[in-house]
Amino acid sequence: MKLVYPACFYPEENGQYSVVFPDLNEAATFGDSLEQAIEMAIDLASGWLMDSIQENEQIPKPSNIKDVLIDEEDAFVSLIAVDLTEYERLHGNKAVKKTLTIPMWMNTLAEKEGINFSAVLQNALKEQLHLNQ
Repeated sequence: MKLVYPACFYPEENGQYSVVFPDLNEAATFGDSLEQAIEMAIDLASGWLMDSIQENEQIPKPSNIKDVLIDEEDAFVSLIAVDLTEYERLHGNKAVKKTLTIPMWMNTLAEKEGINFSAVLQNALKEQLHLNQ
């Protein structure tokens, strides 16, 4: 699902840009450059919208960019596009079935011990990916 929301960009004196989404409860982020601010805005909007969908909340209808008012001289409004399908693929917690092969003796011992194969695999993958820090 692809969605587009207006975002307000505010240049800061230190060269950073603050970004605010009026339609997403004034959700805000920033970046050290305009490019980084856009990336952060896409990530923020994607996460905000995905959380809303997962909580079975109705997502807000995007405002028309022409209706978004900003009161600072250097600020501007731009449209931010998000691809929730791609975001969920990269960040979602949906379980994915995997097939694995282990020796029979290991399977027998693990089953006797009541070991949860999925939990062991997830923990091992987290360790390999350095996610347990």
